[in-house]
Formats: sequence, structure tokens, C-alpha cells
Amino acid sequence: MMSSILFAVQSTVPETATEWNWSGTPIIIGACLLCLLIIPRTIRFPHTGTKMPLPFPALFNNPSVGAFLASMSAGHIFGIGAVLSLSILGLL
Repeated sequence: MMSSILFAVQSTVPETATEWNWSGTPIIIGACLLCLLIIPRTIRFPHTGTKMPLPFPALFNNPSVGAFLASMSAGHIFGIGAVLSLSILGLL
């Protein structure tokens, strides 16, 4: 059971967060695809382990699951940096 004091605190906290929107999504998707094209070609062992079933394996260098996860992680890091930079500059 929740304490009634939590309900009292919730009603007094001002709404300071902005709402999430879809404006940065294409930038993050583009950054992830760019990293997926580049990173499996540059890491030392991109084919070690289970292969990732991608639709165009030759285009993406047929990466393993680990290389795919590393590419997606780097793509999200670069994409979030780009979205934050563009939103601070007022372009997004």
C-alpha cells in the first residue's frame, strides 16, 4: 500500500520536463546505420560468433551479433550527441 504522503508530494512537484517528440529519431537512425556500415569493417574480429541475420549481409559486412550490438551502441551514442547539439543550437 502506498503512503498518502507520496500523493501530497506528487501534486506539489512542478512539471519541468519537456515532452518527448519524434524530431530526433531520423538522426539517431541515420547515425546507427552509418555506424553499422563503418564499424564492422574496422574492428579486428567482426565475424567471431553467431552471425546477425541482416537483410543485406554483403552491404553490412555480415557482422556477428557482438559487432552488431557494438555498432548500435556507438550509433546511439553519436546520434544522441548530434540530437542534443542540434537542439541546443536551435536547429531541431
